[in-house]
Amino acid sequence: MKWKDRTIEEIAEMICIPPGKTDSFFAYRSSRHITRIFRDADTDYVHDGSSRAVWTAGILVKILEEPHPDAQTPPGTFCRVIRALMDQGDATNEGPDRPGALKILNTALAREGFEAFYAEDKQCYLRHIGTKKVAGVSTSPHRPLSAAERTRRAQLAAYLDKCSEDELIEEVLLPMLRQAGFHRITAGGHKDKSNEFGKDIWMRYQLPTQHYLYFGIQAKKGKLDSSGVTKGTNANIAEIYNQALMMLAHEIFDPETNRKVLVDHAFIVAGGEITKAAQQLLGGMLDATKRSQIMFMDRNDILNLFIVHNVQLPEGALPKSTSNLDDDIPF
Repeated sequence: MKWKDRTIEEIAEMICIPPGKTDSFFAYRSSRHITRIFRDADTDYVHDGSSRAVWTAGILVKILEEPHPDAQTPPGTFCRVIRALMDQGDATNEGPDRPGALKILNTALAREGFEAFYAEDKQCYLRHIGTKKVAGVSTSPHRPLSAAERTRRAQLAAYLDKCSEDELIEEVLLPMLRQAGFHRITAGGHKDKSNEFGKDIWMRYQLPTQHYLYFGIQAKKGKLDSSGVTKGTNANIAEIYNQALMMLAHEIFDPETNRKVLVDHAFIVAGGEITKAAQQLLGGMLDATKRSQIMFMDRNDILNLFIVHNVQLPEGALPKSTSNLDDDIPF
């Protein structure tokens, strides 16, 4: 990750405030304390006695060159350095919330597309401004959710109860899949039923080897069960079976690679429950090859993935008087 020299130098100066600068919101650190801040970030860097700011800037450059998941996520070591720098116990010339220090830090970080903020645990985290992706936070749907996340989850659940199938796709699935790292996410003409061929969405995912896997999604608003007929918003498995076969058999055209490809995997997505009986029946109806290509995502999967990936809630999921701007802190 390559950052501008100006940004690096400014953050280095926050770590190494010049002696005698009494009006700063950052604490003065001697050589020993500079070493300690990097040790607190789980590194082995030891200040060598040279110019503090120059040495620190050089170390920050090395840290930013460490492996990182994507362009929206700085290396974990850098996030830990910022967390140590913004320790609320080091507040200087202001209260423990450190609004002055946070403003100075964010002025520098904004140049690179990031911002810092304090979460409920009083720790400082980095967030990508464009995607709102928070660095250093697990996106496992199985991790415990914070009180704020549980509130957002309940709001999304209420929205799923009243939204249409098109809104489920456009307002929930598409933003969630983009945030999860899928590319070329394309809704396949769901409103006019043209060119679907069994799938409402197709998308691709790039592997670390630079190869692509292609996915198709068949989305249903309600419950997916194994009853013989469709009841209300429930969908029966026979309908899904035919759509799954169409999805796996029909080619899609990828304009970036200028070629037609088959779907590697098919997602069956439901805004309600997908019963075990429905999953087992569909698996029994498909042959072994196609059976391995089918994956399921039900209401609980959607709710958990949407929240842990810190996706902005749809407008209809919030009370009219509530703004969405402060609801993306996942703690």
